[in-house]
Amino acid sequence: MDKDKQILVTGAAGFIGSCMVQYLNDQGFSKLILVDDFGVEEKRKNWESKLFATIVERYNLFNWLEEHQPKIDIVIHLGARTDTTEFDYAVHEALNLEYSKSIWNYCNAHHVPLIYASSAATYGDGAFGYSDDHSLINQLIPLNPYGVSKNEFDKWALQQLDQPPFWAGLKFFNVYGPNESHKERMASVIWHSFNQIKLNGLVKLFRSHKEDFKDGEQLRDFIYVKDVLKVIYWMMEKMRDVEETQSANPWKSSINGIYNLGTGKARSFTDLVNATFKGLDLTPKIQFIDMPLDIRDKYQYFTEADMNKLNNAGYYEPFYSLESGVDDYVRNYLAVSKQF
Repeated sequence: MDKDKQILVTGAAGFIGSCMVQYLNDQGFSKLILVDDFGVEEKRKNWESKLFATIVERYNLFNWLEEHQPKIDIVIHLGARTDTTEFDYAVHEALNLEYSKSIWNYCNAHHVPLIYASSAATYGDGAFGYSDDHSLINQLIPLNPYGVSKNEFDKWALQQLDQPPFWAGLKFFNVYGPNESHKERMASVIWHSFNQIKLNGLVKLFRSHKEDFKDGEQLRDFIYVKDVLKVIYWMMEKMRDVEETQSANPWKSSINGIYNLGTGKARSFTDLVNATFKGLDLTPKIQFIDMPLDIRDKYQYFTEADMNKLNNAGYYEPFYSLESGVDDYVRNYLAVSKQF
């Protein structure tokens, strides 16, 4: 892929966004437009050492685009309000739904390919399974306003007759990895486990409040952020391949759509914590505590991505196992206080 391409990344100071910027730097891209709220001091270490062309404050993005008229080759939209304990839907509606519509409309009007982050939170309690079949998306019932906002945008995107020339929505499952410390309560269980081990020598996990699940045996599809980055970059290359074979303008891609992005294998929180202890060469010690009431009835006890659609689109790279991903994260980032 042409390294002179100009790429706009939203959420660029956040967890996945800042890792994406570094990954692009590592591939030779430096003409990057970074979009986020750069006034958050806790995020500064995520982005200040990266290579980029300019930074743009999130609230000012569309004015900036109108004023500067940049030639953007692709938008990677990773910015969102991801706090599942924020129950004011208006907050999620503004940042996750309406802002994303504006991103989409810009990409459509300027024929710019778009890759955006959706979420496994859209699946709610899993009553309709975890297939990314478009016909199921209208039936999904998310458990919190964050999930609702993400699902509403997916639904809206599928209804649009006017589309960016290439677009893909990626339903992230439980992503973990470096550059997430600013997320605090919403950081991964690995990050919390590491800090609890360093402080107290043990990890506290939520008890199960469902008879079907033992304590610590709640199951999630945990995916290492490095795998997420590889898939997004693969999508970028697919975009290029499709673009080069199309004669019409704007062109339409046959792989446009919404895709799950997990490993396809659910693992328990106990497995996750045991892997964290192993990354520190320590014997596991776990204490179970009651789940907070504010999230108890909105908690997903099982998620597992159906990965057939992405496989059928041509992505065959193996994912990190839970043990190998956690070990890399703990040993090479958390234990040595290193950013990605």
